[in-house]
Amino acid sequence: MALSFILLSVFGVVSFTLLAILSSKQETKTQERILRALGQGEITDEEDIRPLSERMLRPMLQQFARILTRWTSKGQREQTTAKLSAAGLSGQWEEAEWKGLQYALSVLLSLLIFVSFTFMDSGLLTSFEMGSIGFLIGYLFPNSWLKAKAKQRQKEIQRMLPNVLDLLTVSVEAGLGFDAAVLKVVEKQKGALAEEFLRVLQEIKMGRPRREALRDLAKRNKPAEDLSNVVASLVQADQLGISIGGVLRNQAKQIRQKQRQRAEEKAQKAPVKMMIPLVFFVFPSIFIIVIGPAVIQIIEMFK
Repeated sequence: MALSFILLSVFGVVSFTLLAILSSKQETKTQERILRALGQGEITDEEDIRPLSERMLRPMLQQFARILTRWTSKGQREQTTAKLSAAGLSGQWEEAEWKGLQYALSVLLSLLIFVSFTFMDSGLLTSFEMGSIGFLIGYLFPNSWLKAKAKQRQKEIQRMLPNVLDLLTVSVEAGLGFDAAVLKVVEKQKGALAEEFLRVLQEIKMGRPRREALRDLAKRNKPAEDLSNVVASLVQADQLGISIGGVLRNQAKQIRQKQRQRAEEKAQKAPVKMMIPLVFFVFPSIFIIVIGPAVIQIIEMFK
């Protein structure tokens, strides 16, 4: 058991280290890209030095991923790409590299569990079965982590959206163009939504039409329904020549109303969700405290 615990601990350290590589410098890189886009950042010699993970881990995963992509269907690749986009990792990790990391963790955990049960003299069949279970766990763990990160990021976007729309509205009504107003948002705000708007600005500067850049923004963050509605309204206003300031103000008002309704809905669901722990954990304790002494007295009286 001690050997098994040590091996599982090694796997936990390795897996969390690998996943930490994905997000450790994500926020700093985002801020650096924002500063460079605004002309406030300079590339130094330290920035040109790639970390150890970029020089060793990434090439290994790329070679491993080239082999895996031969047996991966197009639908699975598209799903993985969509998940990476929703999590904000599409610019840092490709679909093939993520698959390589996923299979590498699966094989690592499978071997660790197989070796640990082999040293415990559990039998070859039992070791093989536990190794298969470890492979499945190692395969599902990165997907679970990616799904949780994407969900957290989309919640952050929905939470920041009303304030960002207010800032856009004030900037547009003050006389700035839409692109200049978006640039002001990138300067003043931080987080996932500022990063997405920065990407929109970069695409527009490269010559891409504003409508296509906004549609791609909604496509990358498809789980965020409020952002998709805002983008659809902006595209329609651009096509029909409607004032963007009024559209932004109405969208900010509607989104705040939706968020209030969601909060009220969660508050109404709370009593129903509390019934399960009350019935199975709280009520039995109360019954034991209230009825227990009477039951003991009745038993002693019959004795």
